[in-house]
Amino acid sequence: MSVATKLHSPVCEPRAILGPGGNRVRVLEDPKRKGEALKKPQQRPRKPTVVVSEVPQLVVRSNGSVDSSCSSDSSSSGSLAKPVSSKKTTPAPVRRKGLKPVKVVPDGVEVVAPTTRISGPPKRCDWITPNSDPIYTSFHDEEWGVPIHDDRKLFELLVFSQALAELTWPAILNKRDTFRKLFDNFDPSSIAQFNEKKLLSLKVNGNLLLSEPKLRAIVENAKQILKVQQECGSFSNYCWSFVNQKPIKNGFRYARQVPVKSPKADVISKDMLQRGFRCVGPTVIYSFMQVAGIVNGHLLSCFRYEECKINVEKVSKPKTDEESAILTKALEMTSLSI
Repeated sequence: MSVATKLHSPVCEPRAILGPGGNRVRVLEDPKRKGEALKKPQQRPRKPTVVVSEVPQLVVRSNGSVDSSCSSDSSSSGSLAKPVSSKKTTPAPVRRKGLKPVKVVPDGVEVVAPTTRISGPPKRCDWITPNSDPIYTSFHDEEWGVPIHDDRKLFELLVFSQALAELTWPAILNKRDTFRKLFDNFDPSSIAQFNEKKLLSLKVNGNLLLSEPKLRAIVENAKQILKVQQECGSFSNYCWSFVNQKPIKNGFRYARQVPVKSPKADVISKDMLQRGFRCVGPTVIYSFMQVAGIVNGHLLSCFRYEECKINVEKVSKPKTDEESAILTKALEMTSLSI
């Protein structure tokens, strides 16, 4: 072989090959080495496998999963258990367009509905306070201002209105049973028979129930009520005739606006004094009109104001033609005498 032939003979030199992994240069291996490689495969470095026992508890609780390599190993071997959290978590609400998130309640959790707000005590007239006597509060809530048409009851309330000059409402109400016992349940025909000895025996714990002038006025008023019953049919007809059988509605908002007397009370007081009644001044008569329901004296803010208006239809007593004729004749006679 010539020299030229030797010079131009191809020489096997390594060439750079662009592999799929990047611009790394791979050199063609020698066939001998390649054979050795086939006999003893080259071991590639494996990524470290993480064991559950070696994972810190903090990582398991916070992440809830391990590395992706661990997840691949667990899918093949099935040796990696799912992390268990000590605290039961609730799934986050799914927000959808146009829908509000719904609170998911875990199983076993009892849902307690919110309690309704309990309202406070009802609004009463300003002269009834939390420190008022309970018997006085009950009297205000149940009796005061309710229209009365019974003669005995009206006579009782008239006596109580006269007693306000010496006693308070709580004191009177605490002695109400004593009043009824000593005054024969306020029967006008019985009280009209009281003599001097009977009057002086009206004592409680050694003291007179009321002053002597007041006791004498009660006996005299009982006699006058009997006369009114003969003229007008009943004491109720006489009292309610001054307001056309309908209660007067005051409609005051504040206690300072409530008067101690009224023009109507002046008219009734003058008529009763003309008939011979005693201790029936305008102030006494106005108190009597309020407690007997002839005047709705409750404040507008009091819950009893509207209730007393409803009671007017329930307890109002219809008048017959005979009673109306007797009442009209009695009033005409009274106006002529005046």
